[in-house]
Amino acid sequence: MPEKGRIHIALVGNPNSGKSSIFNCLTGMRQKVGNYPGVTVDKKTGSTSLSTETRAEVIDLPGTYSLYPRKMDEWVSYKVLLNQDSNIKADVVVAVADASNLKRNLLFCTQIIDLKVPVVIALTMMDMAAKKGIRIDIAELERELGVPVVPVNPRKQKGIAQLKKVIEQTSQQLFQAPSRDFIDNRSLAYAAVGEVKSRFPELSNYAAIHYLINHESFSLNDADQMLVESIEEKNKFNPTKTQAEEILQRYTRIRQIMKAAVSEPDPLQQSLFTEKLDNILLHRRLGYIILLVVLFLLFQSVFWLASFPMDWIDSGVTLLSRSLSATLPDTRWSDLLINGVIAGLGGIIMFVPQIMMLFGIVRLLEDTGYMARISFLTDRLMRSVGLNGKSVMPMISGFACAVPAIMSARNIENRKERLLTILITPLMSCSARLPVFTILIGLVIPSTYVFGFLSVQGLVMMGLYLLGLVMALIVSYVAKWFIKIKEKSFFILELPTYRSPRWNNVVQTMISKAKIFVTDAGKVIMIISLILWALSSFGPEKRMNRVRDQFAELKAQPSADTASLEKEFKAAKLENSWAGIMGKSIEPAITPLGYDWKIGIALITSFAAREVFVGTMATLYSVGDEKNNLKLKEKMKAAVGTDGKPVFNLASGISLMIFYVFAMQCMSTLAVVRRETRSWKWPAIQFVYMTALAYVMSLFAYQVLR
Repeated sequence: MPEKGRIHIALVGNPNSGKSSIFNCLTGMRQKVGNYPGVTVDKKTGSTSLSTETRAEVIDLPGTYSLYPRKMDEWVSYKVLLNQDSNIKADVVVAVADASNLKRNLLFCTQIIDLKVPVVIALTMMDMAAKKGIRIDIAELERELGVPVVPVNPRKQKGIAQLKKVIEQTSQQLFQAPSRDFIDNRSLAYAAVGEVKSRFPELSNYAAIHYLINHESFSLNDADQMLVESIEEKNKFNPTKTQAEEILQRYTRIRQIMKAAVSEPDPLQQSLFTEKLDNILLHRRLGYIILLVVLFLLFQSVFWLASFPMDWIDSGVTLLSRSLSATLPDTRWSDLLINGVIAGLGGIIMFVPQIMMLFGIVRLLEDTGYMARISFLTDRLMRSVGLNGKSVMPMISGFACAVPAIMSARNIENRKERLLTILITPLMSCSARLPVFTILIGLVIPSTYVFGFLSVQGLVMMGLYLLGLVMALIVSYVAKWFIKIKEKSFFILELPTYRSPRWNNVVQTMISKAKIFVTDAGKVIMIISLILWALSSFGPEKRMNRVRDQFAELKAQPSADTASLEKEFKAAKLENSWAGIMGKSIEPAITPLGYDWKIGIALITSFAAREVFVGTMATLYSVGDEKNNLKLKEKMKAAVGTDGKPVFNLASGISLMIFYVFAMQCMSTLAVVRRETRSWKWPAIQFVYMTALAYVMSLFAYQVLR
């Protein structure tokens, strides 16, 4: 029996069944996002009131099609349902079923029923079923299944109150659980099931079968593991054969239920909107053109819509910094607060709008059903380089930001394909590279046009993005031969019906993804920002004192230009700081690429975030107003090296742009890769191969063009 006054609800169901909508209706804003112990799958939990006497904790388990898990998130749901998760004990299981695809959904539902756990079926998409001409007799369906069935419409909040009432009654055992199995599970392996149940009498026949199939992954002691293994060997238990026989029996029984409780129109007379639309969107030629247009609009929307709140945040952080600079005394702690803490926080929250916008638009594509079509269209190309169609969305998302893109790779079932996707996604040119590309293109590429309307600068920008994409596919093709993960790859994809988006789900997704970014990647960005502040503010005492004394003498002269000297003093301090010393130390290594020590400092400081390059250049070249790009460009264009030649010419500019296309200049991305792979091995490999690739390609470009 559950704890008095408080129960725990596990929400399960097929993907695209409306499970998240029910979760949002039940919990509202009383939600938390975390991680399941031992895995990187997001865990959503929330609380709700079932009645004045009963509160409930709701956990939204990852979507799965059956009790035969293949990917990491399906294992999470599986272990909870088999009572093998020590952290999650469900008093009631709410199985969400799509009424418009009831036959497919009943497979999972009937498997859960045969586990003999308290179950409530929440029937969604009743309006979609009605449009298809499907009529469901709820009372007859309840009699056939032997458990409560509640029709709900989360979009309109219909049926939620009834669902809460039935959940509470089920937790109080007011419904009689079905005495017989949905199918004759024991006949599938009669002797083996009997022996397992003699050791674990609390198990149902169906749960005993799963002990025989997956006991190695269960939390059993050594003696029980050996016992189940011996039962399996003694009875020559065949998991594959048993699973196949079970599915066949189950669908035979499901067809009987459908005949008794469901009225469907003749499929030959059906003319569905989805089929008509798929004839256009999945067309062998037109489908790809539409896909390119959709992706173009996606990128433009992300950049355009997010630019306004990003500008507001940037202006707010700048205004706050200026106000504090004018108010606070000129001390170390105020410098730390303004240029360390405030700048670090600004670097974190600056990207929140873009991440929210990206995931919001992606969720819109998912809700409408088009996301699955994108994966279907691109599967052939992705598979040729070791990936599959589900890899395309993380790669596309990488054009906005690699952090959420890598997180979205969790949807890829195959471990090798998921790892390959994570390793190549940072090669997509994210929006943080955009400021770097913009200023360098303006410096070294002439503002001319081809055929009178094609901008050369625009073509170079597009070429940089395509360069990253092509190299990602090449790297994946090479890496697939070195990653020795033996796991069969299946591209099984449901093409859901098209439907209008659930705006509440979109908002909830945007908020939850923003929280994850701020709490996970934000910590790393903050730490790195503080470290870089310290490296840029301090240096060897003798060298720093010598710089101070030198500029103090210059400022003391009657004709001294104090403002100009102050700028030069800051640049000299930076040159002699620990960051400056690092820049000088790597200068011999980067000289063959066409870079000087100042660019070396920018390469180091921009490791926290690529766009830091522009700010570092502004400081190094003593620009008075950092907001005026023309002044910065003029200073950079006028900069000359020790040989008297311009520092930024065509060769060095192209070399530097190529370096930023390929280099892993983002600490937060490495942190997320560590979180997703649960190892520092893969972030280290990623950092090494991308840095080496950036160096070699930049070296080649500079040596050819100079």
